[in-house]
Amino acid sequence: MRLTLPFDVRPDPGLPVPPYWDTRLDHGAAAEPPGGGARLLEAACGYWARRGLPVDTRHALAAPGAEPLLLALLAATDGDPVLARPAAAWQQPLARLLRRRVHTVPTPPEGGGVPDPFALLETVRRARAEGGAPRLLVLSAADDPSGTVSPPELLHETCEAAAEAGLMIVSDETYSDTLHHHDTVLLSPAEMLPDHTVVITDLGATLVPVSVPAALARFPGTDHGAAWRERAAAALAAMRAALTGPVAAATGYVLTEPPEVTDHRAAANRLHARVGAAAYRAVTEAGAVCRPPKAGFQLYPTLSTTGVPGAPGTPAMTAEQAEERLSAALGRPVLGGHRFGDDPAEPRVRIDIGALLGATETERRTALTAADPVSAPHVAAGLAALTSAFAELCGPGAATGPAGSGSRGRGA
Repeated sequence: MRLTLPFDVRPDPGLPVPPYWDTRLDHGAAAEPPGGGARLLEAACGYWARRGLPVDTRHALAAPGAEPLLLALLAATDGDPVLARPAAAWQQPLARLLRRRVHTVPTPPEGGGVPDPFALLETVRRARAEGGAPRLLVLSAADDPSGTVSPPELLHETCEAAAEAGLMIVSDETYSDTLHHHDTVLLSPAEMLPDHTVVITDLGATLVPVSVPAALARFPGTDHGAAWRERAAAALAAMRAALTGPVAAATGYVLTEPPEVTDHRAAANRLHARVGAAAYRAVTEAGAVCRPPKAGFQLYPTLSTTGVPGAPGTPAMTAEQAEERLSAALGRPVLGGHRFGDDPAEPRVRIDIGALLGATETERRTALTAADPVSAPHVAAGLAALTSAFAELCGPGAATGPAGSGSRGRGA
């Protein structure tokens, strides 16, 4: 069974719609201009200021989702993007739409979506020697697909390398407010290179329901930043990409972060930390190799398999085969590492924690409010199914393909 790629390749947080959301939808609100109206952008400025990144409305932008926002950013500047490898599955297709060449740089083992600084410099050097035009580095210190966080030292070194290479930075900070533990140190490139960094965030990870497309951008507080913002707003206008009036009203409210909003986010982070830790134990005890999640609601394990007969040490299946078999076993899409630009020969997959939290609003609310969500019957059943699926694929018989197929994975 070949997986049909879902419309939205981002991980689902698996949360119920918060009770305050529907009450804040102003169905009489006028349509927003592309880039956001004054009240929404003022609320966005407050949001950024509380994160130590003050900005004015001339350097802030709102869009109906991260995808049109990044597309507008790319359209508003020349040159090619440089992406981490792996990176969020929705990023590379946007560059392809604009016929931009995409350059990828591996991330180091420490975690997070920040490229290795030395590999970055070498990639840029080679690309320019071959006639390429790398211009924008897109990174995420707390990343999709791995749910891990880049160490501050690595981020600092990569920012220095980006400055040396003459790259602007687009920092996707969608998961910066989803840290599982208070002692995790997470920095923004905008703190290190404020005049060279655009920060974006998709609010569906934290503040708005995941089905509502709403995203923000913060531009450098310079004339160049203001001009970039205007070009991006023009690109959004050309796509007729604007928040609806009701969504803008509700988004403006949640951006002020009153107690009911911050309480909901804190409860969600506790839930994802507890169930994420349980899912990590499930896949690693079944034999997979995985870094423990530190942010977000996703894991990125590598299946530990016996290898192809006659080729010791090679993976028994590819990322695509792992995706196919886990999707069939779990009855839901499980994206393979090749979707994120990772090595297609390695059987890596992203596991979405939200899928364990329930299929209905009632189940999801039960998980969110439970003192011990891992013990909730539907969550426990989901974890048991995850353990079983990984144990089957990591076991001695994992070198063969799906039952009756006779297929075998190829080596790296």
